[in-house]
Amino acid sequence: MDTLQNMRIFMRVVDAGSFTLAAQQMELTTAHVSRAVADLERRLRTRLLNRTTRRIALTEAGERYLLRCEQIVSYVREAEAEASDAYVRPSGRLRIHTMTSFGQRYVIPAVSSYQKRYPDVAIELTLAQRVPDLLEEGFDVSLVLARELPDSGLIFRQLSSIYSILCASPLYLEKRGAPQKPQELLNHSCLQLVSPVSPLDEWAMQGPDGREVVAIKSNFHVNVAEAMLLALKEGMGIGVLPLYSAVDALRAGTIVRVLPQYRMQDMGVYALYPSRQYLDAKISTWVDWMHESVDKALQDDHQALDRLTIHSP
Repeated sequence: MDTLQNMRIFMRVVDAGSFTLAAQQMELTTAHVSRAVADLERRLRTRLLNRTTRRIALTEAGERYLLRCEQIVSYVREAEAEASDAYVRPSGRLRIHTMTSFGQRYVIPAVSSYQKRYPDVAIELTLAQRVPDLLEEGFDVSLVLARELPDSGLIFRQLSSIYSILCASPLYLEKRGAPQKPQELLNHSCLQLVSPVSPLDEWAMQGPDGREVVAIKSNFHVNVAEAMLLALKEGMGIGVLPLYSAVDALRAGTIVRVLPQYRMQDMGVYALYPSRQYLDAKISTWVDWMHESVDKALQDDHQALDRLTIHSP
């Protein structure tokens, strides 16, 4: 028995003053309408309507029940309208996860501009060097960098692509010399940036001769690009930096690019979310916003790196 629908039928019968007229208005049979009211009375063990061949009248219990039905149906309409509105109008809390350094460089500026456009959306941003369980942890969207995504059942959209480069401080290279080929890295102190989406024990590079892989043994590991940048500035060795963490320091001259004709394998920038069907407006607009803003910002950084590489000694 659909109690809510039976409540609606009961309200329409009272409003119409007739089972037959209520049935016509709701495009139901008179028998169906009569049975709906009888089911309510059987469930409540209370007579709601007094019936004669000419008219119907509410009992005292029926009057009280009608008032409650009107309140309940009104609340349901409001809830349905609010849920439907979420499909078309961005509002409410949006819980976002992203990798730490990537989030600081690109996501926070995007949040600022997004909220100017959609002020009814409250952003809860979590920066963490891991790929979360969206359903278990309650995130609406996760922005991750990966060479390829595991088969998780989640919906994903690729926002852009990015690569990393090898860097070191001028002081380190002055003391140890700059490697000219990838295999010469084995003679250097290599610093490892720990990532949940790339292996620890090898660096895979694209260069003039295609893909080359160098096995790495490192005595320094760190999981945040900003910390790696500090280690490189201290002259601790050669390390991998994502493009977005390297550009400003390269421009300032505090680090230089190593093996500039090589770059680490491209990684996709992906937005992951639980479902495509009836996607909440705040999620769909955020993913669209990130696709536009991140791709533009990354292209700007790619171009800046190209200019720095061309003009480097």
